[in-house]
Amino acid sequence: MTGVLEPDAAADEPRQLSLSRAAARNLATTTKSTPQMQGITPRWLLRRLPWEEVTAGAYRVNRRLSYPVGDGLVGITTEGQRARVIPQELCELPLLRGFADEAALTELANQFGQRELGPGEVIAGAGQAADRVVVIAHGKVNKVRSGEYDDDVVIDVLADGEFFGAGALAGRQGHWEFTYRTITACTVLELPRAAIDRIEEAYGSLRDHVQARAAAPKPATNKRGEALIEMSSGHHSEIVLPATFVDYELQPREYELSVAQTVLRVHTRVADLYNAPMDQTEQQLRLTVEALRERQEHEVINNPEFGLLHNVVPQQRVQTRSGPPTPDDMDALLGRRRKSRLFLAHPRAIAAFGRECNRRGVYPNTTEIDGSPVMTWRNVPIFPCNKIPVSEHGTTSILCMRTGLDDEGVIGLHQPGIPDEYEPSLNVRFMGITEKAIVCCLVSVYFSVAVLVPDALGVLESVQIGR
Repeated sequence: MTGVLEPDAAADEPRQLSLSRAAARNLATTTKSTPQMQGITPRWLLRRLPWEEVTAGAYRVNRRLSYPVGDGLVGITTEGQRARVIPQELCELPLLRGFADEAALTELANQFGQRELGPGEVIAGAGQAADRVVVIAHGKVNKVRSGEYDDDVVIDVLADGEFFGAGALAGRQGHWEFTYRTITACTVLELPRAAIDRIEEAYGSLRDHVQARAAAPKPATNKRGEALIEMSSGHHSEIVLPATFVDYELQPREYELSVAQTVLRVHTRVADLYNAPMDQTEQQLRLTVEALRERQEHEVINNPEFGLLHNVVPQQRVQTRSGPPTPDDMDALLGRRRKSRLFLAHPRAIAAFGRECNRRGVYPNTTEIDGSPVMTWRNVPIFPCNKIPVSEHGTTSILCMRTGLDDEGVIGLHQPGIPDEYEPSLNVRFMGITEKAIVCCLVSVYFSVAVLVPDALGVLESVQIGR
């Protein structure tokens, strides 16, 4: 009697006929990438700046002697809907430079009255009595005069913190030479001459200071504010030639190298056991250096002491005429200096400029730099940089600069040859191993940036990018 085999319940399950992938991976070497980092940007500014070597940690910029002209910005503070002049900021007015009586300055600041104006309104008209000091708290104002063809010519665009009518402090009975007309809704602060008279009666020190400043002879300067070099030309007879010399600043500015640092920590077990096929310590260091370089570019632009945005002189600050960056605005910025090498703008500002060009039917050229296409304007490349801040109101700035030591431009500063150097002016120093078996390394990068001549750097401000 033959038996019948019972079917095996497991026979219905599919049988494995070859080695599984999970098992095979245990004997295979996975092909992998190096660690990737989203925060790496092109860092065009660091790449395009010429870097000069500093041998003693500081760089002194010697210039011809210049005289302050009192055309800075008056600081404004706001309390709700009320705008107020910061008293100490009144020293930006030419006749108040060097005045130290805070009580008198506070009284002057308290006498400013606030006016709200809509677009197209006249703040002061040419030919009218110049009987007040006007500070723009918020908005944009056209400075206009009559042209030769019976039309209005815009001489300049004024914005937050700028002022006009400062001669009223000296009691001059003059008239407005220009018409000041609002472009946008504006808030202006006005100090009438009658209030100035009352304060001068109460504070004799203020009256004496203003009179002394008004009566002081103005030094002979060129249009840049530098001490004049006397010379003669076009003469025919035997005249006595003028004698001269070139005067220098007695206290030139010195740029000390700044530093960006961090402590890199790697556990010894990771460094010892997990170094194939990639060196863990080397990859940690590579990404740390990338992050430090990003911070370096941020500091070069935004540092309050040496950053480019904070070292543009008032004469090189240009306001947009309508908000978005137009070809006219870029030309106005470009025309402030010779041999401009580059524009630097936030990517959203470049896109806004492209929209304005498209609206006008203008098509900027592009050029290839380091293998990347870059938009140009008047053959000057516009490099993107996301380190330039964008305000909560959707405005930003566009920088334009001349670079190089020979052209009296903007230069980067660093000090190669430092101990334990890993890259030029960047070193990695072993700090020891902690009781938790963690290796600590100090990673430092030393740098700064210098503007050799004020007109080497300019900025287009209040650039709208969302319109």
